[in-house]
Amino acid sequence: MAKGPEAFRTISEASLELGVAQHVLRFWESRFSFIRPLKRAGGRRFYRPRDIAILATVRRLLHQEGYSIKGVQTLHREKGVNHLAAGSPRDAHAVEAIPGPAMDGDCVRRLRASLAALEAAKARLDRLLPSR
Repeated sequence: MAKGPEAFRTISEASLELGVAQHVLRFWESRFSFIRPLKRAGGRRFYRPRDIAILATVRRLLHQEGYSIKGVQTLHREKGVNHLAAGSPRDAHAVEAIPGPAMDGDCVRRLRASLAALEAAKARLDRLLPSR
């Protein structure tokens, strides 16, 4: 039975949802004062939905947008935790468009051809490998 969107998450559930290792979540907790999961007896962490949203934003800033830890700390100091909590979609794995250099038609054609080749290779592998 899946948990509802408002349910608290254990560190292992948060780790899976965010796509980062548990030790990374503990490390971020040590570096970012605004990450404060609820702790029960024995130190067991429980992440509220707002904590997950903040962590998803931190993940995006560090892993996709190239911020440093110090940069995220500065952003928090300048804009506040509400900005971080609102800065991430509920789905932690949503991919946002990152502006980059414009691509010409030839580049787009090559990328599409590469994608088609990868999809064909995946289809072949899916047929060969037993389903899990």
